[in-house]
Amino acid sequence: MNSSTSYSFVALFLTFILILSCKKEVPNPYQWESIEVTATAYNSLAYQTSSNPHITAFGDSLKPGLRYIAVSRDLLKKGLTHNTLVKIEGLEGTYLVKDKMNRRWRQRIDIYMGTDVKAAKEWGRRSVNISYRVKIEPNSLESN
Repeated sequence: MNSSTSYSFVALFLTFILILSCKKEVPNPYQWESIEVTATAYNSLAYQTSSNPHITAFGDSLKPGLRYIAVSRDLLKKGLTHNTLVKIEGLEGTYLVKDKMNRRWRQRIDIYMGTDVKAAKEWGRRSVNISYRVKIEPNSLESN
């Protein structure tokens, strides 16, 4: 290989690296919001839900072991809509909004605990901070 071939190869390699490094970064279309809510727990049992305790108000199927929550309807308006990712203070992992609660509740979530009534009773009722992922409006992405 002569020196002009070596220089051509190096120039081609550097051009390739430069092209790859110029890739435009795509902005994250989501942000995390936080709110304090009252958190209770529920089970898929008819006396706690409805005559079909394994189907949510959104039509999803419940199975023990899934990390799902129900939200009060006022929280739907704040962005906690169907399939929103939620992190709950004091619990590991993320949960999905899969159910909505009776209209009488406000600022409240209900954590799905399968058929484990004892775990739901041990959780009880407490105030917790939650973080939830919401989609950023396209107009605000352009200004970032």
